[in-house]
Amino acid sequence: MFTSPSPNDPENGTTLSDHNATEFALEQLFGPTDPNPAAPIVADPETFHDTIQELIPELPIPPIPLVKNRVSGSYRSAASSGYELELRVDVDGVGPTQRVSGDYYSVSGATKTYFGSFIVNVVSVTFTTTQATLTGTAECTWTTDFRRLQITIQRTTIFQSPAPAQLRWFSVTNNAPGAAYQCNYVSRYFRTVVLEQDSLVGVTPFNSYNTGGLPSGGAARTLGVIPSYREAGIDIQIGGTTNVIANSGAGANGTWSDAELHNAMQANFALWQNIPQWKVWLFHSYQHDLGPGLYGIMFDQQGRQRQGCATFYRGIGGTTNDQLRLQLYTNVHELGHCFNLMHSWQKSYAQPALPNRPSALSWMNYPWNFPGGPAAFWNSFDFRFDSQELIHLRHAFRDKVIMGGNPFTEGAALDSGDLFADTIENNTGLQIELEAKPSFALGEPVVVEIRLRTTSTLGKSANTCIHPKFGYVHIGIVKPGGKVVTYEPLAEYLMEPDIKLLTEESPSAYDSAYIGYGKDGFYFDQPGTYQIRASYFHLDGSRIVSDIIKIRVKSPLSADDDSVADLLLGDDQGQLFYLLGSDSPYLKAGNEAFDQIIDQFPTHPLTMYAKLAKGVNDQRSFKSITDDKELTVRSAKPTESAALLTDVVDQSKAGVGSKASIGLDNISLNMAMRKLAKAQSMEGNDEAAKETLTDMVNFLGKQTSRPHVRKLIREQAKNALKEP
Repeated sequence: MFTSPSPNDPENGTTLSDHNATEFALEQLFGPTDPNPAAPIVADPETFHDTIQELIPELPIPPIPLVKNRVSGSYRSAASSGYELELRVDVDGVGPTQRVSGDYYSVSGATKTYFGSFIVNVVSVTFTTTQATLTGTAECTWTTDFRRLQITIQRTTIFQSPAPAQLRWFSVTNNAPGAAYQCNYVSRYFRTVVLEQDSLVGVTPFNSYNTGGLPSGGAARTLGVIPSYREAGIDIQIGGTTNVIANSGAGANGTWSDAELHNAMQANFALWQNIPQWKVWLFHSYQHDLGPGLYGIMFDQQGRQRQGCATFYRGIGGTTNDQLRLQLYTNVHELGHCFNLMHSWQKSYAQPALPNRPSALSWMNYPWNFPGGPAAFWNSFDFRFDSQELIHLRHAFRDKVIMGGNPFTEGAALDSGDLFADTIENNTGLQIELEAKPSFALGEPVVVEIRLRTTSTLGKSANTCIHPKFGYVHIGIVKPGGKVVTYEPLAEYLMEPDIKLLTEESPSAYDSAYIGYGKDGFYFDQPGTYQIRASYFHLDGSRIVSDIIKIRVKSPLSADDDSVADLLLGDDQGQLFYLLGSDSPYLKAGNEAFDQIIDQFPTHPLTMYAKLAKGVNDQRSFKSITDDKELTVRSAKPTESAALLTDVVDQSKAGVGSKASIGLDNISLNMAMRKLAKAQSMEGNDEAAKETLTDMVNFLGKQTSRPHVRKLIREQAKNALKEP
């Protein structure tokens, strides 16, 4: 065997390219290359073998690395010292939030109750080839010195089962060790929710959409409701009985009111219990009373809230890519509210408050609210929740996210720096205004008139959905003791904006809102002076606030006043005022209280409000779903409705102009007179209906000096008999 200098040896004074190095080696083996060889060159076999071994040394064969299981997911301990721990580790999975959280349950015999939750927002993570170690300091719902934790998890291969998580608590004061738990691996998902679905006959519930069907901001994939939440780390499983509700008895009015939806959920959600639980109901329906512009509603916001929602396929149904995309978005969005997620531009109203994110690319944003409009949103949207929403879904304290837990948004987080702060500069060309009676009796429904108007002589396009239930207007209330709250309607609507051009000839849009009762109960339940202010979210992201108005709730002056107030201030009665009546057996106590007021206090000024709720409800039919999943309809009762509403209208008209009057505001009176005319027409008294509508135009026309308002009143009278 011969030896030779390395071709890259520095002693050679030069280095060779890979090609030249090969030629050099061949020359060492075979001799100089003849450019025109006369015969084949044959190398000596021993020399050839030795040279090849020298030029190509033996290399060790590297071991094949085995892929490790991720340590992220959910874990659960056995009951230890009376406690069971559900642990969530989120450091190396899909879209990790770099957090650890958990829920403790107290176990006694065969019973288990929720104890509290913790979250570690800053986690130190160390990975070795065999172990993951996580440390951090927790925020807990209970008071304890043992808030520092350490979690160790052995790293197993994908051919092995995931290893348990070993958790140990330590004192933040002296580092003394505390309780230890071994939590066995449960799932790669952080929480599991059971979804029960029903649909109306003729409605095809949404199944899936290929996100590559239209331009978007992410990878193309096929998504449905369940895969969308699983991408967020939430395992949704189908449970209960999936029913198709027959509507053979629906009659001409196939639309659904809030009252009917509320009753339908309570009667047909088979998994429902009056406790917090990871179970939710979704009703695929056709159309709401508000029309095809309402896509969805989370209507369960009273009592054990956030357990049910509905989507309406009159506005979102179809098989085109646009329609399937909208169905996916609407169903995921409404279920998001059931997880206590607010709209992206309303985060400051949560508790604790978070920054509003109107430019968020999230399921919880409105495409039409996004800077640049819907096209800009869809072109950039990756069909995911944003990072803060992922933290909430995966790690928020249990009662803040579980269905039936804390109320929706947990109440307001307003302060002097938010809704009640004066606007320094408003260049939008729009103003929002509030108006209300200066005083109300205790128990009297508090209603405010809302007006959106342009200040520009050139006209201004604006979204005229200004009732608080649509989410574009918020009402802040300062109570007599100084507490600041936000009025929260019982239902959360996903409503398409109603864009109109406000001009000098038609400069305003109007609505009235009953704000006396919402998801926090009664807001005006004690005598004293209240301050009220509205905030309007314009489509360009501007927040426009109204001037502050003050109202006074008066103390009862007599025993009858006190008795009637007590009968009006029940939760069932508050819901009936909000819903404008209901046949629901779950609100039976409220209807009985209204009947008692009408029977025992027929001349009391507040009796008219009980008559209003019952009269409006009698004017319409009422749908219910039987135990056999048949849709039945209670026919309208026009004669009873007309009698009740006539009293309401007469009393309200008589009180106009009187400082001490108790009666409806003009917008509510307008509604009552249209309902009265409809009832009169339904009972065959067309002449009376015509007289009522003529009276409405004349009477209400005298209450305003604005020509465009008079024109609107005439148009409403013309179309009154066509309304649901």
